[in-house]
Amino acid sequence: MTTHSHQTDKTDQIDKKDQKTILVGVTDIFFYTKVRDALIAKGYKFERARTQQDIAEKASANNPAAFILNMNDETLNAFQALETFAADAQLKTIPILAFANHEEVDTFNRARALGVTKIVSRNEFSARLNELIEEMISGQPSAVS
Repeated sequence: MTTHSHQTDKTDQIDKKDQKTILVGVTDIFFYTKVRDALIAKGYKFERARTQQDIAEKASANNPAAFILNMNDETLNAFQALETFAADAQLKTIPILAFANHEEVDTFNRARALGVTKIVSRNEFSARLNELIEEMISGQPSAVS
């Protein structure tokens, strides 16, 4: 019985170790729920950043495979978060998927200038979330653009 339990523990440790963590800087409940459900369905772990301080702390502690950020978030300052990532040698290598209102051209341009890997409209984010997440993790653009 102990052997079986030990083997299960090893399997759980391997699965957790191989599971990629995604940092989620999204406080809007609609988008957060959508992201959470997509990440769980794909088998990813996620850390939710609810405050500005959470972003740097959770990014450093969890070494995330990607960061998802709502540029229009009313709680988090998305540009400050991007500046935090850009200023840290370890964090600046993390792929960032951001989304914003499609009419905010300045937001798109400023996000790109601060190192966002990919920024899409809120509508595209909702419609293609699974593909966009895989694209960020794999580093390869999806077949559909």
